[in-house]
Amino acid sequence: MKISFSAPSLPRSGPVVVGVLSGGKLLATAERLDKAADGALSRAMDASRFKGESGQSLTVMAPAGVGASRVVLMGLGEAERFDDLAAQAYGGRAYKAVAGTGDKSAVIAIDPVSGAKIKTSGVSANAAYGALLASYRFDKYRTKEKADAKPSIKTLILSSRDSADAKKAFAPLAKIADGVFFTRDLVSEPANILYPVTLAAQAKTLEKLGVKIQVLDEKQMAKLGMGALLGVAQGSAQKPRLVVMRWDGAPKAKNKAPIAFVGKGVTFDTGGISIKPAGGMEDMKWDMGGSGVVIGLMKALAGRKAKVNAVGVVGLVENMPSSTAQRPGDVVTTMSGQTVEVLNTDAEGRLVLADAMWYCQDRYKPHTMIDLATLTGAIIVSLGNENAGMFANDDEICERLTDAGKSVGEPVWRMPLGDAYDKLINSDIADMKNIGGRWGGSITAAQFLQRYVKDGVKWVHLDIAGVTWSNKDAPTVPKGGTAFGVRLLDRLVANHYEG
Repeated sequence: MKISFSAPSLPRSGPVVVGVLSGGKLLATAERLDKAADGALSRAMDASRFKGESGQSLTVMAPAGVGASRVVLMGLGEAERFDDLAAQAYGGRAYKAVAGTGDKSAVIAIDPVSGAKIKTSGVSANAAYGALLASYRFDKYRTKEKADAKPSIKTLILSSRDSADAKKAFAPLAKIADGVFFTRDLVSEPANILYPVTLAAQAKTLEKLGVKIQVLDEKQMAKLGMGALLGVAQGSAQKPRLVVMRWDGAPKAKNKAPIAFVGKGVTFDTGGISIKPAGGMEDMKWDMGGSGVVIGLMKALAGRKAKVNAVGVVGLVENMPSSTAQRPGDVVTTMSGQTVEVLNTDAEGRLVLADAMWYCQDRYKPHTMIDLATLTGAIIVSLGNENAGMFANDDEICERLTDAGKSVGEPVWRMPLGDAYDKLINSDIADMKNIGGRWGGSITAAQFLQRYVKDGVKWVHLDIAGVTWSNKDAPTVPKGGTAFGVRLLDRLVANHYEG
């Protein structure tokens, strides 16, 4: 979908979306349309329950005196609470209101909102961003979908008096959306299409943006001693890969230690010998969600030319049961030299991350390392599908991530770590075991990962198992893969690590 910006004008055809504040207060364009329609919009509001509250909408079809085919009144809520996220939600809801009308273009009117926390150009840019995010569809495998079941809108016009400033503000947001869409695509792909080798190939497409890519195969990983990652992969016919992505966006500080992002990339997780129940196992195609976020984030950073040195590392495996699969009770040696007793082969993500995290620190010496993984069902029990679980060894970065999450609508909630939890993963025959028992499963998983964090490295683990996939629509996040984490981490970098 093409996004464009124009000066204010009343449309002569097609649908137009206008804003209405709480209490039914029409914004400027809505007032002009209401006057041209001899009060038809006001009468429609009086005859309905529409009061301009956030999330409400009312469509008036072909009002007399107006060239537009329909006028969509979109509730904005209270002016004092109207900010970036509210503007994005406005754009997302506006797009959805007109997407299936049969029209090829539509206008979203952006008017000044007195008392709002955001200026008009920011409203326009963020509304465009929200509409773009809402327009995502993964439909490449639908061969018989009828034309009238597909969105018809090809061009969306944001009409405002600050159109030039809005266009400039939108440009980096569009690049972030590219990263979000890339992640959503990767997470949505079926496992017979997306497996370690093909996912690595997708990561390599970032080279055209200036990202430096290195791909390690199983022989190279074996030479490095990555026994944990390779142990997970050994039951599958699909060969594992480790992908490193480097973005050197701070040219004046090329040798400056980077910030690092590490992602779990289990392209399909049967559980291995500790096999999962059949019901819902199809969802395990997105057990590579952490790696998808890291790849999408690197695309966003490179796309908007972020002034930061960043490294992304993703460990890519498929976890399958076979005659060559890892067994419960096996002991593996990680790249760090530490040994692990594998009591449950379905606790595989932490094994992949252990080697990926160690390699990242050993080779690139990051000052900060953030790992992302659809790691545990226990985090969903704790936090549901609303927050990612956050574990860390540093208070400041937790505060930064919490603030970034609030500002982009991707909230995180800090969970505890401690010696008492750490003791639960001590093994009788190895340095540690890969599970800690029934209780506190997301915490003991994080404790396991912390054993692979080097002294002096600020570290955060984000368990995104509950937020990687959504079974319902939200204003800017369609049902399906969410790409939760791309916007969060991009905002973290923008706020604290660029320059």
